[in-house]
Amino acid sequence: MALTDFLAVSDVTSAINACRANDSFSPNKFFAMVGLSKKSLPEIEKIFMILDQDKSGYIEQDELQLFLQNFSKGARPLTAAETRAFLLAGDKDGDGKIGWDEFSNLVMSS
Repeated sequence: MALTDFLAVSDVTSAINACRANDSFSPNKFFAMVGLSKKSLPEIEKIFMILDQDKSGYIEQDELQLFLQNFSKGARPLTAAETRAFLLAGDKDGDGKIGWDEFSNLVMSS
């Protein structure tokens, strides 16, 4: 299963290009641009499972750093500041990782 099974390639390309510069990534803006915020909860859950590379049930900091590369192999890694900001935006219980409920809330609020 690939993210492009759920998201239009043209939307993904536009979103990746919009955050090409370091420190230009915003999770909410990115989710809106790729069309993720318009998806159903079951579709968002499938996308979460793809992003959870180690299948731990959480998206951890190292997975967040490589977040854009899940959407496009040639995309840049997130900077340390972007990764921290993404984690702070999504990690509502303060455990240092983003679970399914936190991810779905973050996506739906974008």
